Amino acid sequence: MLEGWGRFVHRRRWAVLGASLVMLALSGVLLAQGGELGNPDTIPDTESGRASRLLSDELPRPSGPPAGASFTLVFRSETLAVTDAAYRQAVTDALTPLRADPRVTGVRTYYDAPAPGLLSRDGHGMLAFVQLKDPRSLASAYFDELRAQVRSDALTILATGGLPINRDFDVILDRDLQRAEIVSLPVALILMLIVFGTVVGALVPLGVGVLAIVGGLGGVFLLTRFTDVSTYALNIVTLIGLGTSIDYSLFLVARFREELAAGASREDALARSVATAGRAVVFSGLTVAIGLSGLLFFEGTFLASLGLAGAIVVAVAVLYALTFLPAVLAILGPRVNAWRLPFPRRAQRGSGLWHSIAMAVMRRPLLVLVPTVAFVLAAGSPFLQIRLANADTTALPPQTESRRGYDMLVRDFPGQEQSSMFVVAYFADGDPLRSGRDAEVFALSRNIAALPDVLSVSAPFDEAGRVLPQAAATATGPHIVIMRVVTARPGASDEARDLVRAIRALPDPAGGEVLVSGQSAFDIDTIDFIASHALRAVGFIVVLTYIALFLLLGSVVLPLKAVLMNLLSISASFGAMVWVFVQGHFSGLMNFTPQALDPSVPVILFCIVFGLSMDYEVLLLSRIQEEYRRTKDNTRAVAEGLERSGRLITAAAAIMVAVFTGFALADVVIIKSIGLGMAVAVALDATLVRALIVPAAMRLLGDLNWWAPGPIARAHRWLVLAGRRPA
Repeated sequence: MLEGWGRFVHRRRWAVLGASLVMLALSGVLLAQGGELGNPDTIPDTESGRASRLLSDELPRPSGPPAGASFTLVFRSETLAVTDAAYRQAVTDALTPLRADPRVTGVRTYYDAPAPGLLSRDGHGMLAFVQLKDPRSLASAYFDELRAQVRSDALTILATGGLPINRDFDVILDRDLQRAEIVSLPVALILMLIVFGTVVGALVPLGVGVLAIVGGLGGVFLLTRFTDVSTYALNIVTLIGLGTSIDYSLFLVARFREELAAGASREDALARSVATAGRAVVFSGLTVAIGLSGLLFFEGTFLASLGLAGAIVVAVAVLYALTFLPAVLAILGPRVNAWRLPFPRRAQRGSGLWHSIAMAVMRRPLLVLVPTVAFVLAAGSPFLQIRLANADTTALPPQTESRRGYDMLVRDFPGQEQSSMFVVAYFADGDPLRSGRDAEVFALSRNIAALPDVLSVSAPFDEAGRVLPQAAATATGPHIVIMRVVTARPGASDEARDLVRAIRALPDPAGGEVLVSGQSAFDIDTIDFIASHALRAVGFIVVLTYIALFLLLGSVVLPLKAVLMNLLSISASFGAMVWVFVQGHFSGLMNFTPQALDPSVPVILFCIVFGLSMDYEVLLLSRIQEEYRRTKDNTRAVAEGLERSGRLITAAAAIMVAVFTGFALADVVIIKSIGLGMAVAVALDATLVRALIVPAAMRLLGDLNWWAPGPIARAHRWLVLAGRRPA
């Protein structure tokens, strides 16, 4: 079928090229129109998600339009005290433009309401709270303009809070995306110039990569019209789209050049390239899509949107690799070798480096296999010390203004290092503070106050347990009573999480249910949610990948080996992430604060890397299988297959590592950690795993590599080989 498609594209190359360009134009229109991106604050089906929804739905709201966004200004002087007249005048002068701006509804400073929390411990810093009339979605567009109005020659001024922090995340994610493209594309071009030795041959795969990115991003913005899509989707789409599309193009262009060099006509060369390398591309795209589909098991989180976005860009990459690229090759023909560079030309046949490596490994397979596997497992061992927590302000680089302001708040101002959580007493039958029930709710508040690390509990009662009408008016809803619990422990600390668990362990009031929300509760619930869904997702990915590889190879052994090899690569990348980002190695060089990994990062990495690693597995095993069918000599087939595909795999891996390293240079820690983890996984996969572990394992297994039980083998021949007996 694929060979027939290659001949069709050759005959209708201009029509296929035109259709591809029409699809590109449509993608460009969708990209230009844009869409709304964001990350959900909670997972709806968890306890903290239910509590947050109840808080939003049932708490009384003030009449009139909804409250606008706000932000905090931190003022500081190393020489002047807040009580000095010069300090006060400098604050007044700095805030005058804001007070006069119609978009600002209020400005409150320490001078307006001298509360202890607004004055720093050393008396040299103070806070000002700025309230805006518009919600965050609108205020974000003009925040930079407002911030530019606040200036002072005498004081240091930093803006922080929800609005500037989210604004910085958006700006830095865009900047990370641009930097990754600026770094990755030139490096990829240089590597392809080295691989192909011709300018045209190198530019063609790079062009397909750019088209795939445009198509993938257009697909993401189309997706925003039907579902919520994460802000990280653009980075993930670019990362996956650039890596896979260049890889797929590399396979096809290399095979096309090989067929031309062997004397094939332009049409035959294209047909054979699509039938062989195109087959590898289809199966590779399938395995990547299977890996990404594992993210759909995490419905209710932003992970599901990343899975959909990733699947879209992989589909686009495969589509362009089988339409636009063959059409261009049909038009270029031998001119794909135009503008040759003065590199030494490599002989097409003979026993080269990769053949020698494979034979050396297979002479002493156990001597190679045992220490190499031990090394990879040791590299993955730091993963046993992983710590997980949802990303917060510390995911921003330390020099960012909103991050500096946040750090100064926590460090210098009393009470800012504390964290709070909301306890929701929910009664399905309503009337939460009726006579008799109020005593149970009050007893619950006292039990919470008696727990370790609790500083205070705000509840609508006086010390004798009587309901305070004014407090009850703002802290109760038709079915709920709200209590705010303050602890001295940071929200991401183990002590704060233990407090959440202790509150949840308290007995519920009669006829009621106790729910806890807040950062610590959200961390616990997110980790539990991901852990409870991860096993099903991993099982789904592994089983479907196994089936896809069986359909490709007809063996029940090689797919199992491939899965185990992938798990080795992934374990090492997980270990590298923990060693760097949790334990803090190279934090100064890479410009980040050591911190717990976001729970989504291991899931994203597993789902992406598991699929991407199959790029090389499919290409390598396809060539080995081709030789084995011809010679029935397993050792020779492994050596020949590695010789024919090893150089191409190395080049493809080098390009992918370059792309992923561009994302490892990102400033946002989530993107940085994913980029580094993927670069490590691909580098190990294409070197230690493919060059050492695979030949050693296949030598030990011998002809068992290609075994399948009789009924399964016959089913494979019926499904894939159309009933033909093997030669």
